[in-house]
Amino acid sequence: MTDNALDPVALARAVAIDAAENPDAVGDYVTQQAMEGGVTDFRFAAVMVGYEGWQWSVTLYHDEELGHWTVDESTLIPSDQALLPPPWVPWKDRLEPSDLTVTDSIGTEQDDPRLERGITEEGMAQVETAVAEDGATNSAEDVHDAVEEFDLSRRRVMSELGRSQTAKRWYDGPHGPKSLSTKTADGNLCSTCGFLIPLRGDLGTMFGVCANRWSPDDGRVVSLDHGCGEHSQIEPPEPSNLWIQTKPAYDDMHIDIVAQSTREERGEVELLEEANNANDSGEADAQEASTSPESAETTESAE
Repeated sequence: MTDNALDPVALARAVAIDAAENPDAVGDYVTQQAMEGGVTDFRFAAVMVGYEGWQWSVTLYHDEELGHWTVDESTLIPSDQALLPPPWVPWKDRLEPSDLTVTDSIGTEQDDPRLERGITEEGMAQVETAVAEDGATNSAEDVHDAVEEFDLSRRRVMSELGRSQTAKRWYDGPHGPKSLSTKTADGNLCSTCGFLIPLRGDLGTMFGVCANRWSPDDGRVVSLDHGCGEHSQIEPPEPSNLWIQTKPAYDDMHIDIVAQSTREERGEVELLEEANNANDSGEADAQEASTSPESAETTESAE
């Protein structure tokens, strides 16, 4: 696109309006910057919602021999006062350990600084030679024992940085001295617990593995100054009755009022009760008379 009639600023504004598809989206002229090869960058304020501080950038090429301007490109670029989104972070850098499940796998980079090469047979030979030449106190057998104990013959082993990061992560985590269980453990620390399984190497100076099935830390790495309520020295509480019998409760705040019948209505009932009582007393007297000595003598004389 070329134009000999318009000045470059007017031409750049027209290009910006054409790119914005809205004349109101292109604001005042801001500045221009000459670049190499006859290219000049013209800036206009962007008047759009969400693009505060952004500018329209239109680059024009000036052909001095022909005396006209040619449009190179137009775009939106942010200024120092622009409202920008947060910097983009790669997915692998955004990932947290808690985001992974047992079926996920992200792999390990070959240059992971947490790892270093394990010792090889060639390396073992070099160590043995160095020990023999330097006359060090450690013998070749000691070196072999260390390699075997810590399994340093693996292809890669943890580096000093990896062990340091691990120690910090474990110590600052929920199984370190800052946990709530440690604060309520009343001084019963893992270092004196019989359920603690020590670790080997330099990490063993700070950590161990809990093996108490009743502890919330069972099977987890804990710091030696961590603690919980299941220390091996804590005695179980005294047994108590599962059922506590309470005293019976009496409602003495209310009195039930029972209305009695009138005298006339009770007359027949009382007569029946008196008749029953008389019959009962007559039967009792007859039975007593039949069993008395006098009645027995009368019966014998009659015979």
